[in-house]
Amino acid sequence: MTETTIADITILGGGPTGLYAAFYAGMRQRSVRIIDSLPELGGQLTALYPEKYIYDVGGFPKVLARDLGKALVEQALQFSPEVVLGEEILGLTRNGAGFCLEGRRGRYLTRALILAVGKGAMTPVKLECPGYEEFLGRGVDYTVRDLESYRGKRVVVVGGGDSAVDWALALHPLASRVLLVHRRGTFRALERSVELLREAEARGQVEIRTFHEVREIRGRERVEAVALVDNQGGEESLVEADAVVACLGFKPDLGPLRSWGIRLERNRVAVNHRMETNLEGVYAAGDIVGYEGKLDLIATGFAEAAIAVNNAVHFLDPTARVNPGHSTNLKIFQERKEA
Repeated sequence: MTETTIADITILGGGPTGLYAAFYAGMRQRSVRIIDSLPELGGQLTALYPEKYIYDVGGFPKVLARDLGKALVEQALQFSPEVVLGEEILGLTRNGAGFCLEGRRGRYLTRALILAVGKGAMTPVKLECPGYEEFLGRGVDYTVRDLESYRGKRVVVVGGGDSAVDWALALHPLASRVLLVHRRGTFRALERSVELLREAEARGQVEIRTFHEVREIRGRERVEAVALVDNQGGEESLVEADAVVACLGFKPDLGPLRSWGIRLERNRVAVNHRMETNLEGVYAAGDIVGYEGKLDLIATGFAEAAIAVNNAVHFLDPTARVNPGHSTNLKIFQERKEA
């Protein structure tokens, strides 16, 4: 097992919050390492919903998740951080004045640590019916990675939350048929999204079957049909389909982090106003943290990342200012401009 040179700041998590933290730490002229268990940077933006539009990030009236991820990666890498992908961190121990992160492939030394792991490993909730496991990846999926791959197909979307409604709205201009199946009569999605869904239904662009559940997914090599059941009357029906998108949510799992001695409250990392955990030198930002008034937004994660990094810099060097000032006036950017 290899052991790395020590980094000033290691960021655990390569999603939006982790990437912004990496940029900010680089801007503060610290050596940075990003570690993520996924094979590419971007987190959920690239792994789970690259084709979704995001509307609540400052400066973008709307932006595709994959494009936002690409821009964040470009921003984060401009100061050349070390990037370690496909690595699962199993343990955290003190190492002199810093820490040692124990991974499956190596040991990573760092003076300070920022946890930006979202809500942990996200495991999709399974659709409990025959055929789901069998056809996963062969017509069945839990998200849409490439909208174009659904062009001309008959798609059954399962669920009643934001993801199900959003994907039904995004798919109907491409698919030959979109059927949304929900086991209840009301939707959990945003009211405006449900309103748009009903309008699409009125235009014949989307079919909705509430109080219905998927009993079985059938096919030979790929999905060919979906058996439905009315959970009120018991009537069964068979719908021809080429694809099933089961949007039933995800189960977060903090995994080994639970045993690192970091104080948790309601499955979140407890932090103070400096984004500092109960372990000196360990900070956290993004969906992983919890405090009164917390909002799980990308914009919130950006602010928390900046707070965590600036306080980590001060922790490493007590003579360094916590507030670096406006980026337009920072010397590092002036030097680049002159070069």
